[in-house]
Amino acid sequence: MDRTSAAIVVRDYRPEDVDALMDLFRTAVLQVARRDYTEAQVRAWAGRMDRERWLERLAARPTFVAEIGGQIAGFSDLEPDGHIDMLFVHADHQGRGVAAALFDHILARAKAAGLRRLYTEASLTARPFFERRGFTLIAAQDVPVAGEVLRNFRMELGGADSERSWRSPHVRPQRRHLQGSDKET
Repeated sequence: MDRTSAAIVVRDYRPEDVDALMDLFRTAVLQVARRDYTEAQVRAWAGRMDRERWLERLAARPTFVAEIGGQIAGFSDLEPDGHIDMLFVHADHQGRGVAAALFDHILARAKAAGLRRLYTEASLTARPFFERRGFTLIAAQDVPVAGEVLRNFRMELGGADSERSWRSPHVRPQRRHLQGSDKET
């Protein structure tokens, strides 16, 4: 299933994408998340890269790839229970609508699947993005990753206030465990 937003095409993940997605993840964490985390924290976060584990993980859930001009610019996923585990945009494509296109695709898939709630563990870097899309903060948490502690935020869209939250992907708010290599930057 492909969706187009301007020059951004969102398509389903293919196994041959794995190396590019691993590189994109590493680059996004080391370059983009660096503004919110220390050098030691981003190195710990980006340092645990097991190709076989990534292949299994990406194949185990719907994963989506955003392309601009045929080049991979970002990726995300959506677990069957509404969990968004990963949403990453390459450092060279920040601010171009890639994360928004991926999120719109996720939202459409979630609605088609009858999901009433989406949730994530957003990094310091990703939290503003999710807040702009109507996610509310559940709790801050400190997650140990390879000898470092990283702060992230459990957030949700839907739940008890699902009618307001699902109206639009760009609703203003009323007021991902980081497993070593998992959050939007």
